Amino acid sequence: MGESLSRSSVLRGAGLGAAGLAAAMLSGAGTAGARTAAGAGELPHVRLIRRYYEAYASGDPDALRPFFTPDIRWTIPGHHPLAGTKEGIEEVLAFFRELRKSGFRAETLCIAADRDWVVDLHRGWSTTPEGLDTTWALAFRIRNGRIAEAINFAGDQHAADAFFWRAHPLAPLPDRLAP
Repeated sequence: MGESLSRSSVLRGAGLGAAGLAAAMLSGAGTAGARTAAGAGELPHVRLIRRYYEAYASGDPDALRPFFTPDIRWTIPGHHPLAGTKEGIEEVLAFFRELRKSGFRAETLCIAADRDWVVDLHRGWSTTPEGLDTTWALAFRIRNGRIAEAINFAGDQHAADAFFWRAHPLAPLPDRLAP
């Protein structure tokens, strides 16, 4: 089970597309009774992700550090400057520092858990500049009480790509290639 999963293998393995994943989450399918209201009786992995989002809302990327395993992998889908898999805490925090420049916010809609996985559905939007407001799903793999892997699923990947190109353009040449 220590092997990393790709975004597509998670969806294929579940027999779902992004819309089917969201529908399954909302219906409680595959949660083994783990989907509960926030508070008493909530599974530890769900509480972890709720606390993670509270830290994220603080606006301080370093507040996220205690939530990550040292070898964390965070996959951002798309074809834009922030896309790709970030490996290790420093790369993941660098991503969140860039994301912060966009005034990116998140409002949790649903969190479900089963074994080592937590899936959340949330509204994510930008404030600086405005222009991206979509539903996102994240699949979190938990190991020893910390996030070991996260895979993003954008509700509107085309809108996300266009936004991130506007908000995070590449430096012009030759500066872009300078060490």
